[in-house]
Amino acid sequence: MKNKTTQTMPAVWITIFTTLFLVVAGRFLYIQVSGEVAGISIQELADEKRTNNYTIPASRGTIYDRNGMALAQEHVDYRLYAILNESYTTNPANPKHITDVNKTASELAPILGVEESDIAKRLNDGIENDKFQVEFGSAGRELTQKQKDEIDALALPGINFIEEPVRFYPNGVFASHTIGLTEKKDDEIIGINGVEGSMNDLLTGKSGSISYQRDKFNMKLLDPKEVIDEPENGKNVYLTIDQKIQTLLEDAMSEANDQYEPDRMTAVVMNAKTGEVLALSNRPSYNPNDIGTVENWYNDVIGTPIEPGSTMKIFTLASAIEEGVWNPEEDYQSGTYKATEQATPLGDHNGRRGWGKISYLEGIQRSSNVAAAKLAYEKIGADKFLEYLQAFDFDKKTGIDLPGEVPGQILYNWVDEKLRTSYGQGSTTTPLQLVKAATAITNEGKMLKPYIIDRTVDPDTKTVIAEHQPEVVGEPISAETAKETLEVLETVITSENGTGHNIYNLNDYTVAGKTGTANFVDPDTGKYKAGREGYIFSFIGMAPADDPELIMYVSVKEPKLEDTESGSAPVSFVFKSVMENSLHYLNIEPDKSSEETTKVVELPDWQGQKTDKYLEQLKDLGIEPIVIGDGEKIDKVNVEPGTEITKRQTIFVATDNMKMPNMSGWSYRDVMSFKDFLQLDLEWLGSGYVKKQSIKKGSALSENDYLMVELEEPNQPNNKNDDADEEKEED
Repeated sequence: MKNKTTQTMPAVWITIFTTLFLVVAGRFLYIQVSGEVAGISIQELADEKRTNNYTIPASRGTIYDRNGMALAQEHVDYRLYAILNESYTTNPANPKHITDVNKTASELAPILGVEESDIAKRLNDGIENDKFQVEFGSAGRELTQKQKDEIDALALPGINFIEEPVRFYPNGVFASHTIGLTEKKDDEIIGINGVEGSMNDLLTGKSGSISYQRDKFNMKLLDPKEVIDEPENGKNVYLTIDQKIQTLLEDAMSEANDQYEPDRMTAVVMNAKTGEVLALSNRPSYNPNDIGTVENWYNDVIGTPIEPGSTMKIFTLASAIEEGVWNPEEDYQSGTYKATEQATPLGDHNGRRGWGKISYLEGIQRSSNVAAAKLAYEKIGADKFLEYLQAFDFDKKTGIDLPGEVPGQILYNWVDEKLRTSYGQGSTTTPLQLVKAATAITNEGKMLKPYIIDRTVDPDTKTVIAEHQPEVVGEPISAETAKETLEVLETVITSENGTGHNIYNLNDYTVAGKTGTANFVDPDTGKYKAGREGYIFSFIGMAPADDPELIMYVSVKEPKLEDTESGSAPVSFVFKSVMENSLHYLNIEPDKSSEETTKVVELPDWQGQKTDKYLEQLKDLGIEPIVIGDGEKIDKVNVEPGTEITKRQTIFVATDNMKMPNMSGWSYRDVMSFKDFLQLDLEWLGSGYVKKQSIKKGSALSENDYLMVELEEPNQPNNKNDDADEEKEED
């Protein structure tokens, strides 16, 4: 029995091993022939394991101003990482990994601004946990080119960088609510508001990819079988914003904001012939490069409706003229007005005293609430006046190509609401709704749609993908009515009765416009804010008055005023500075008559005078001096008392606490006069008007100080087909 078993068992084992061998051999043969295991291609799996795949991000498109000045562009920062694995080094004489933790930590720490021990711990932890590489947290991200160069100069083994695109805004606080912001999501830059948000898909583009085969050290093979799918870069967006006019506006608003500390400020400048927004800004604003704490995310020019105040009287006037019921010489009783038995009596802004029986023309000049209410309710008729309000589009959005627009609301159910709407209370509008409506006044009755996206361009082919053109969206009044309305609004500035007289005059250009003082609700009480400063002071001006090229609206909410100042002071400062310089920059021919600009007045004595009293005297004479400093007393003036001067002559008033004024826009002649006045050590570059100054505005100033200024000739900005070399140089 034992012999039989001994003879059969070897045969059994041979059979088993033969079967297993055939199975295994058959499996190998199958795999060799088919190249698959469990339905997975071995070749594809091997290729996948030894192939690197990387995304090639598309460059985000640049946002430009109308002339090709970059307002938002992609900028490269660097992310730091360290290789820890010794296997990455193929030549010991040229190590590619960290060889000395302590030295690396001590030399990186001062550049990254972190403790040496923190870096050493991060590196040692990575080595102990057998990590191939480590990064350095927030301290190692968003490094500048300067930091990268300093680290490169150390020649530390194992230290490497990854380029990371970030969004950069060259001008800092500059139309920030309009241009918008971005954030990073999964290493992709995403627009979240403003033009960055609304045009995000166009700006973003489409990422590409690259793949190649590599060895275990992550090095390309000799035949890497590289495949590249090129990215499609984001499109460039050109705005109607003019960088120079926007800069004028930002500077003026910042100065007014510092001096008057208002709760809110808004301003917008529009081309009166096309509807192009050339500048707009809000305060509070923010620097998109360094956000910090943001007090206001809203673009108030389009997104915060307010009671417009007396600026609404422009459209009450225009409606009355169009209806044929405007008689400028007709008298009415000012002071108070009660339209019906059910209506609440309303009054004029001077404590309801009025000015007795005056003409409707004088009523508009004096901004009489009674005049506006009687025109709307008695002359035009409440129902008909509502039709005009709707024809001026006060019941709808302007349609501007910006996100976040919120229209105002016409409150028109009760008699009191109908009356108040005529002079700008109760019903609300946004600043842009007012400016849009004003284009009918400046454009022969044709109302234009505001726009801020000028064109979109392919960055690679330079092909214009889309281009905006001016669009007429209504004709609420005739050309004749528009002309007469401008003539009446000009008297608001020129007439001694006008609320804008000697406040909104420009040196070289006539202005047609309307002042506004609006109530607003105090969120703490739910009632209208009380007090002399508790208003929104505003002005909408059009210049030159007979054929306006620009419309500008400015509003200042709750400014801190001196006892001698009116609410128009900060509004006037912004309007006059921006409008005058913008018209000159655009090469608009001055239209003031030689008689008006060469009228001779005698300079009053300044010796021993207090600053505010003397400035009041100059204001009454129509003289607008350049005040140097904020002292209480006058130190000296560049013209002797009693000298006969014209309104166009530049007068410097130095106080007993001199500070550097903002010289932006000064002519060469003004600069030379300033130099002689204070015996300054002056150097200058260029010609034309001041663009830069070496002593910052508001800095302490003394006689004989050194000052460098850069002057620049004003250019015509409307040529969109700039020479490519000039555009590149500007960028």
